[in-house]
Amino acid sequence: MAVTQPAAPSAPVPAVTVPPARTAAPAPPSGAAFTARPPAAASVPSVPSVPSAGEEAGGGGAVRVAGPVPGALAHRYAALPPPLRVALAALRLEVLLGDPRDAANPYSLPALAAPAPAASAGAAASAGAVGSVGAGEGAGWSGRAGALLTAAGLGQVRAADQRVRALRPLLRRDLALGRAAVAWGGPGVPPAGRVRGRAGVSSPVSSPVPAALMGPAALVAAAGGVLRQAALVVAGRGSGEPALRQWQPVLAAAFADLLACESLTCVALRRPAAPAPGSGSGVGAGLLGAVAGYVVPTVLADVLAQLGLVLAECGHGPAGTGGGMLAKLTGDLPLAGVDAAGAAYWQACLAGALPALAGEEPRTAHRGPVPAFFRLADPPAPAPAAGVAAAGEQGDGHTPGGHETDGLEPGGYGVGGDGVGGDGVGGDDRVVLSGLLRAGAARADGGDGGDTGGAALGALARRLLTEQRALRRPCRTAGADPGAVAARALADRQALLWLAAAVLGVREAADDGRGLFLGGTHWALLALTGIAGRLGVPLPGPAPDPRAPVWAELAGRVRRGVDCDVYATRLLW
Repeated sequence: MAVTQPAAPSAPVPAVTVPPARTAAPAPPSGAAFTARPPAAASVPSVPSVPSAGEEAGGGGAVRVAGPVPGALAHRYAALPPPLRVALAALRLEVLLGDPRDAANPYSLPALAAPAPAASAGAAASAGAVGSVGAGEGAGWSGRAGALLTAAGLGQVRAADQRVRALRPLLRRDLALGRAAVAWGGPGVPPAGRVRGRAGVSSPVSSPVPAALMGPAALVAAAGGVLRQAALVVAGRGSGEPALRQWQPVLAAAFADLLACESLTCVALRRPAAPAPGSGSGVGAGLLGAVAGYVVPTVLADVLAQLGLVLAECGHGPAGTGGGMLAKLTGDLPLAGVDAAGAAYWQACLAGALPALAGEEPRTAHRGPVPAFFRLADPPAPAPAAGVAAAGEQGDGHTPGGHETDGLEPGGYGVGGDGVGGDGVGGDDRVVLSGLLRAGAARADGGDGGDTGGAALGALARRLLTEQRALRRPCRTAGADPGAVAARALADRQALLWLAAAVLGVREAADDGRGLFLGGTHWALLALTGIAGRLGVPLPGPAPDPRAPVWAELAGRVRRGVDCDVYATRLLW
């Protein structure tokens, strides 16, 4: 698609240094939908023609969207297209960041993976202060992120899930810079505080993204960047070096785990937020946010360890781009609150709330469409008035288009009878997740006999539902001592089961007849297999091995220039 540099924004913005394009850099994949062309007389790479940050698409600006229909850009941007303004903001941000392979670019992968100065390392070591704003974020991380996002027009994107999606070009490059970007609330607004420490106290949240989900959202994207680097190595050299093919199943499992974690994070971002269980007021995350705060760092720690092994065995240690990215990401985990200490905090929150979360499951499996917050391509539901103060504004000017706003289906997930409202605190979220497990289990007997993947997925969901039922009784008495080992173990198992339910919900919502990879059974079956392995639950009988098709999807994405995210976003570079 023909592209040009965006016009200057109508309002003054902080200066952002963008390095010149270097013709010596390797060309992007030929199959990418958005490819950079070396400009004849410009200091920045060219990009899809987009309005400046102060203009509306199709409005009276000098720069217009290429193509007969402005919305076509959003549909070409990803398999699950975002609102047009989100796609435009993401493309502007990608341009400002420049070519990730250009070593002269300060935002390139080699530059960001370079060892930090001693002063910044010392600051990062002191990042654990409760309620600190900007502490340990290196020299000017917040200022650099704010300048980039102001120039890209991110202040216009106010829905939490869409804000994170528009930030993806930055998040996948660097965790420290990405965390500062997620906390950014807008021009002239101080950044939001992180959730860290024993008390879990945070400064008032100015960003639309709930404080509890800032770290997990940034970690998912940054881990995806490392996965892409590892997959590029294995896919590019696998045909000539057969020994590298042994890593294909490992990367396929890592891809499925990453999609599972991102599914949970996206659903939590779309869910109108309320205080998390056991965390007090002002944290800005419901049950789903607390589960994401624990599960995402825990599962992705295993993924990052596997990626480190793959990169090392392929000769890409810390001196290489992929190894340097992994080393930088690992060092930034405490800064973003997604290290072992951050996960332990949310585990304790879940352990203290186990009695309240161990209610009866719905008597009927879900019927009809899944709740709105699992349908990632739909506009997010507006936040209730009680949750706005904790979560920030959830709307970005897009109406739900007739979709339910409480995320519950009549006659579907069995909400009711437990006296819990639709505020996202434990009750209805728990019942919806339990209903998803029950619905997936019901398909084990009623599915099409020729769909072996669907039958295997249903059988595995039934096995996980049995595990959830077995945990109900001990969970009712676990809150007496939330710090006990038994209580934390129960919280770990419950969180993994809710992760499985989120995978089932997102997969079912994407299974709309368009043949999307996210709507298929392969990645969900592989993700649930990994969850069952972490739980120590035996797998139910023979099942097709999903690793080969999942690897084929991952290898195809890296060759075509498509990101490793749930939306299948096309990359500019």
